[in-house]
Amino acid sequence: MTRSAMITVCGRPNVGKSTLTNALVGEKVAIVSNKPQTTRNRITAIVSRGDTQFVLMDTPGFHKPRTRLGDYMVNVVRESVADVDCVLLLVEPIASIGPQEEALIARLKEAGVPAILVINKIDTVDKARLLEVMAVYAAAHAFDAILPISARTGDGLDELLDELGKYAEEGPHLFPEDMITDQPERQICAELVREKLLKCLDKEIPHGTAVEITRFHEREDGIIELEATIYCEKDSHKGIIIGKKGAMLKKIGELAREDIEELLGAKVYLQTWVKVKENWRDSVAQLRNFGFTES
Repeated sequence: MTRSAMITVCGRPNVGKSTLTNALVGEKVAIVSNKPQTTRNRITAIVSRGDTQFVLMDTPGFHKPRTRLGDYMVNVVRESVADVDCVLLLVEPIASIGPQEEALIARLKEAGVPAILVINKIDTVDKARLLEVMAVYAAAHAFDAILPISARTGDGLDELLDELGKYAEEGPHLFPEDMITDQPERQICAELVREKLLKCLDKEIPHGTAVEITRFHEREDGIIELEATIYCEKDSHKGIIIGKKGAMLKKIGELAREDIEELLGAKVYLQTWVKVKENWRDSVAQLRNFGFTES
């Protein structure tokens, strides 16, 4: 008898949602960065464990939006915390509840959905501090369970999956057994390029970029030809992304190509271009062009 469970992963920016998703899947399906607001769309990841299939929905970090793109990201989170079997609220080991967590707990109560509190990054604190964190959140909401984990080291992940198994219902699996994400290869490739922009660039510049794969062609010799267009919001940003004599763009392309080759299992010829689309994050039309549309 097969079973399935739909699980939403939510939390403030930079708390480790995508790192947790990747760790549970066992492969990289969501880009990660030490910069906030890395994830922009809801990413569906599939974890198979025995006869049980967990469908994880990795959501953008819940934050106070400053652009239409930010509004979209927050709406994705709010819509994802409903009509699922369970919600994982991921928090850091801090013994106080921030405004983002308060808003998410209020949304959990409004939706009436079962929820597990997952305290991430336990490898960074001692046990006494961890007990304080657990007590603070236990007083704020009737979580079904409170589980300490480290997505980075893998500590506690088996216990987390054991707990999630309680929410799985009998029935056919929702995705094929060999599938780990519903994202098209083009989209993952674009995200891997954007991950390198986040890695290599500072301040606001990488947050104002979007990436589109404009060519994806597999040659007869097995080499895959890719063309990626990087959009930014200002001419000055374009110059920084390209760098002196093209050095920065070359570095971004080389780092992205390595990950894309690992993803596709083939040699990749990657060309990158940079174009300016002023204030695209506040343009409804441009957001729609980049795939940020309400469901």
